[in-house]
Amino acid sequence: MTRQDGNGFVKCAFGHLHWGLNGAAGLLLSDPARGVLLQRRAWWVHHGRTWALPGGAVEAGESPREAATREAHEEADIPPGRVRAPAASHVDHGNWRYTTVLAAPIGPLSARVTSAESAELRWVRAAEVAGFRLHRDFAAAWPGLREHLDRGLVLVVDGANVVGSRPDGWWRDRRGAAERLRDKLATLAGTGLADPALPGGGEWSWWPKVVLVVEGKARGVAPVPGAEVVDAESDGDSRIVAVAREARAAGPDDHVVVVTADRELRSRVEALGASTFGPGTLLGHLDSRI
Repeated sequence: MTRQDGNGFVKCAFGHLHWGLNGAAGLLLSDPARGVLLQRRAWWVHHGRTWALPGGAVEAGESPREAATREAHEEADIPPGRVRAPAASHVDHGNWRYTTVLAAPIGPLSARVTSAESAELRWVRAAEVAGFRLHRDFAAAWPGLREHLDRGLVLVVDGANVVGSRPDGWWRDRRGAAERLRDKLATLAGTGLADPALPGGGEWSWWPKVVLVVEGKARGVAPVPGAEVVDAESDGDSRIVAVAREARAAGPDDHVVVVTADRELRSRVEALGASTFGPGTLLGHLDSRI
C-alpha cells in the first residue's frame, strides 16, 4: 500500500463518477465569527471552478475523520490538532461513500492555499453559501449540513437506570459497575456514535460530550478523559434534569440527549427541549466496542 492507494475514480451505484477508491471525505470548518471555510477547486480537477470543501480520497486503513483532517492540512494548512470535530454526515452511494466532517477551530486559526488543487480559500457566512457556484454534491448536501452546523451532542447518562437495566450482578458492586460504564462511555466519546434515534438519523455520526450521573453507592466515581461524572446527592432524577438544563443553557444550539428508560424523567427532560435514548440501545453500542 502507498499513500496514494485511494486515488482513482469510481462509478457509484447511481451511475455518477466520484473520486476516491475507498470513498472520500471533506472538512466543513465553521467559525462563528467568520463563517465556513470554502475551497474553490482548480480548473483542471474534477468539477473544477466550483466551490466545496477541503477534502479528498480516503486512504486504505484511514478513517474518514482522519482523511478529512489530513486533506485540510495538505490543502489549506490547517493542523489536525487545531480543530475539534463533533459530528459527521455520511452520504452512501452503494459502492462509494462521502463523509463530511463538521469541525470548529481550537483557538485562532488561519488558512492558506497549499495545494495546486485549490484556486482559492474563503470564509463565507452560512447564509451566503448557497449563492456560490457549488460542487453538485455539496450543493445537495448543504441544507442538511447547515441544520447541524455549530451544534454538538451532549449525552447525559442516567447511570443507575442504565446499569440496572441488565441483570449482570451490578448490585454486588454498584461503584464497580458505574466505573465500567464510565470507561465504556469514554471509549464511545472517542470513537463516535451513530444511531437512527440520534439527531440527523443514521446518516450522522456524533462524538459526544458525555456526562454520567451517578447516585447512591456509586457516588464518588472519578471522571476520566472523555467522560464527566456528576454525583446526585439525593434525588438522581432531579440531578439529571439539572444537568440537562445546564447543558441547554451552556450550548443553546447543542443537541442534548438523555439516556434513560424512566418515563417520568423522559417527560421532564423533553419539556426542556432534550431528547431521549434507551439504555438497551446504548448498551448495544457499548458492547459492540468491546
